[in-house]
Amino acid sequence: MVIFDDELSPSQLRNIEKQAGVKIMDRNNLILDIFAGRARTSHAKTQVELAQYQYLLPRLTRLWTHLERQKGGIGMRGPGESQIETDRRIIQDKISRLKLKLKDIDKQMATQRKNRGDLVRVALVGYTNVGKSTIMNLISKSDVFAENKLFATLDTTVRKVVLDRIPFLLSDTVGFIRKLPTQLIESFKSTLDEVREADLLVHVVDISHPAFEEHIAAVNETLNDINSLDKPVIMVFNKIDAFSYEPKDEDDLSPITRENLSLDDWKRTWIGKHTSPSIFISAQNRENVEALREVLTQQVRAIHMRRYPNYLPN
Repeated sequence: MVIFDDELSPSQLRNIEKQAGVKIMDRNNLILDIFAGRARTSHAKTQVELAQYQYLLPRLTRLWTHLERQKGGIGMRGPGESQIETDRRIIQDKISRLKLKLKDIDKQMATQRKNRGDLVRVALVGYTNVGKSTIMNLISKSDVFAENKLFATLDTTVRKVVLDRIPFLLSDTVGFIRKLPTQLIESFKSTLDEVREADLLVHVVDISHPAFEEHIAAVNETLNDINSLDKPVIMVFNKIDAFSYEPKDEDDLSPITRENLSLDDWKRTWIGKHTSPSIFISAQNRENVEALREVLTQQVRAIHMRRYPNYLPN
């Protein structure tokens, strides 16, 4: 098998497969396969299934070249209908049914969001596998599934949290990824609505990943696609325990350990001087989590007091 880190057109897939003589997968197909393996609930399975059929529809010619025989009969088009036309019609019918099913689910979820009242809403966003679910469990004291793998969370989880007597709703959302397939953005509309309707975003970043700056850009690009880039943000740089310092100078003989950067050092870096509030934590080791709670409480209180100017905490 050969996997390409880009989306390939049906003709590209067909031509490369003919030349290589092995199965070819593009980036979108691989991501959809991972999503299919992670989906647990009926809602997530329906979203992934819809995205898979939308991806498959224009690529049917490649899959059914050996079945392009005519079949005639009552109700068939002209002298007969080829196998590929039959399969295309079947898939289009399935897409229509799945869209109707998702529309019903979207209505239910919209009703649920409406029933939550005017509580302040906070959404955890970030690249996949940066520790959002672990942070969710720490702040809300819940047991959301968290594991060190891509797209462990596909369903949005919402928990009511009270910090310093101020109640708010905290939601854990699906992880973003660069070049996210358009089929997934469309299928996961109801999941991304939690981000659209949030009052505050907590952007979690895996600081130990060598490409963390690209991850930040990819998340901001997705937020821009769903018109949520202008929301107030708290930047949370997670996994400082796994960070390793790699000297750029060959003569630098300092050992490669995380002790090279303390919390104060982090705050003095360009990352710490970000325009949004920036917190450096290790969710797994619970390091500096209290600082995150304090900043979160301040931000939520400010939004809460604007919404309820006469609110008395006691």
